[in-house]
Amino acid sequence: MGAVGSSVLNRLGVPPSQSPTQPRPACLAVAMLGLATVVLGTVVWRRKQSRRRRRRRRLQQVGTVAQLWIYPVKSCKGVAVSEAECTALGLRQGYLRDRFWLVIDETGNMVTARQDPRLVLISVTYEGDALTLHAPSMEDLLLPLRTPSAGAVFKCRVQGLEIQGRDCGEAAAQWITGFLKTQPCRLVHFEPHMRPRKSHQIKDMFRPTDQVAYADASPLLVLSEASLANLNHRLQQKVKAANFRPNIVISGCAVHAEDSWNELRIGDMELKRVMACSRCVLTTVDPDTGIMNRKELLETLKSYRLCDPSEQKIYGKSPLFGQYFVPENPGTIKVGDPVYLLGQS
Repeated sequence: MGAVGSSVLNRLGVPPSQSPTQPRPACLAVAMLGLATVVLGTVVWRRKQSRRRRRRRRLQQVGTVAQLWIYPVKSCKGVAVSEAECTALGLRQGYLRDRFWLVIDETGNMVTARQDPRLVLISVTYEGDALTLHAPSMEDLLLPLRTPSAGAVFKCRVQGLEIQGRDCGEAAAQWITGFLKTQPCRLVHFEPHMRPRKSHQIKDMFRPTDQVAYADASPLLVLSEASLANLNHRLQQKVKAANFRPNIVISGCAVHAEDSWNELRIGDMELKRVMACSRCVLTTVDPDTGIMNRKELLETLKSYRLCDPSEQKIYGKSPLFGQYFVPENPGTIKVGDPVYLLGQS
């Protein structure tokens, strides 16, 4: 039987076989059953301990998920969803992914509403395995959610970093170019096997493991309804959440409460706050007209939402509005889900 086997049997109180070369089957069965019981008991104990540790973390409800937004094409209108999977690269509903399509110029540089504000007038609907792009005075463009592999793969640049994108074809290029009427453009699609951009190379505050496709820096942007209402109270011309392009809008909390939420639990997932979102001229584009103001709402935000002087190396002189979060684990999120602040016991 060997020293190990004898030792196990001795601990279990089973007498050793009279013949070392011919062990009794009954003894072996008892030994194996005992070992299995020990292993199973250890696994169960560890699971109970893990659940107890999770329960020991205080859960404080701080709000409710009011809106969920996926922006399939960067800088175009978002799609409101009632439920989404939260992945490492952002929200997903089936093949519909957040900022997995991108408009580029002839040199591969991204084209966003910062350069061409009329992009915000392009709306997206989806059904089955296709997206449909709509724009004023344009015939609808039907776009397969899975780009044909025959399309060329381009090297694109988003926020100074190179990333691949598969060309969506000549019809899409002509449609985008015909609507914008500024420069020749193409539409590209990020495919799951392509290498994402490292958020840490864009903003130092992110972890080396945080990644994005065509989003500026973060897979998730969280904003509260109270913060938006507080801003609108200060503005003559009211604005919408669409001006800020959040993924998750929270209701039932205090003004700018999201600034202090370090860890959240929503549904079966947990989120970690990384940093505030600094705001640029994109927020001054009217999502209904495509006209860029360039001053308001930024001037009002600067009057009360600048960072502490000690953080100017991070944010500069841009106002802060909303918070960047990253998922700690994949999961599903729904409109109506309670939002819990995670704390230590």
